[in-house]
Amino acid sequence: MGKTFTEIDDDLRAFIARQHMFFVATAPLSADGHVNVSPKGLDTFRVLGPTTVAYLDLTGSGVETIAHLRENGRLTIMFCAFEGRPRILRLYGCGRSVEPGDSDWASVSAVFPDLAGVRSVIVADVSRIADSCGYAVPLYEFAGEREQLTAWADKKGAEGLVRYREQKNRTSIDGLPGLPSVDDG
Repeated sequence: MGKTFTEIDDDLRAFIARQHMFFVATAPLSADGHVNVSPKGLDTFRVLGPTTVAYLDLTGSGVETIAHLRENGRLTIMFCAFEGRPRILRLYGCGRSVEPGDSDWASVSAVFPDLAGVRSVIVADVSRIADSCGYAVPLYEFAGEREQLTAWADKKGAEGLVRYREQKNRTSIDGLPGLPSVDDG
């Protein structure tokens, strides 16, 4: 049933590439803080190396993942097979947010498509790779990507997105610092 891996091999890369959605989980250090789980989609995930992954972080109403990573770095990324053979894959590790203007922005963002509303790239060094059966995960047919988020970002425009991030991405729901660029602005 469940198996652990020392690195993301070709089989795991292929499994990841077939998934249309993944989930990111983070938590603050405080026991009173909120654990966050975020679904992600679009063409936003990349395997950068045997134990390094990244995903394109698009502007949203919250900033929990970035705030938690700034505080403690811990994250788990989960992929579930909703089509074909059942499988769940979890990548456990330590992550960081790379924003436009950071010294490594050009290198980490270059592997992603140009999507409207990009606010950062989350880069994770994976320390544990494990799969499990996924026998209870239901089967779903992929109908297509939703275009609302990128259309919303296009409509807001660059200046509108900056204002939005200043309003919505300054702190997490627990009051932790959010986007560093908003702190600096």
